[in-house]
Amino acid sequence: MKFLFDLFPVILFFGTFKWGESHVASAQEIASQFLSGLISGGIVSPDQAPILLATAIAMLASVLQIGYLLVRRKKVDAMLWISFVIISVFGGLTIYFHNENFIKWKPTVLYWCYGAALLMGQYIFKKNLIRTAMESQIKLPDSVWTKLGLAWIGYCVVMGFANIFVAFNFSNDTWVNFKLISMVAIMPAFVIAQSLFLSKYMEEAA
Repeated sequence: MKFLFDLFPVILFFGTFKWGESHVASAQEIASQFLSGLISGGIVSPDQAPILLATAIAMLASVLQIGYLLVRRKKVDAMLWISFVIISVFGGLTIYFHNENFIKWKPTVLYWCYGAALLMGQYIFKKNLIRTAMESQIKLPDSVWTKLGLAWIGYCVVMGFANIFVAFNFSNDTWVNFKLISMVAIMPAFVIAQSLFLSKYMEEAA
């Protein structure tokens, strides 16, 4: 459920963009009605409408996520705050300048922020953040925690570069598909591979 909750803005971004591509006139009308006051020049062109509308919906979804947790008096994870700030900045720039290049950078910046946090935690502050998050559920040797932290750092770096490659070498449609696939397929595959790697240590501990 938490995974789906965190994925909420991405799913809405994907769905809105796909709808906008199939209903360009309607997307342009809605974007012009609600976003024209936020756009430099105030004009939404048909080719820009789907990505601008999807960006606005994703930003709104992030606001609702944070608001829901605050109203329920639940803790807002640091990662969710980081995601909220980044999508607010890059989404806002995308809408104001009606330029999708800003929102295309958002996943890369997010991946690299996570990777930098893990890297600094491990080597500057001597605190393995993956270990902090998972140690209550699984006991592992120190060397394995280090390898696990490095694996996540590597994953974030690689995915950041992969996003740039797809975003600026393929169509918006391909990039939006990759954005969703990276969350619902690539990340789960990485987690499964990680679990298989850790399984022998869990068996030894048992």
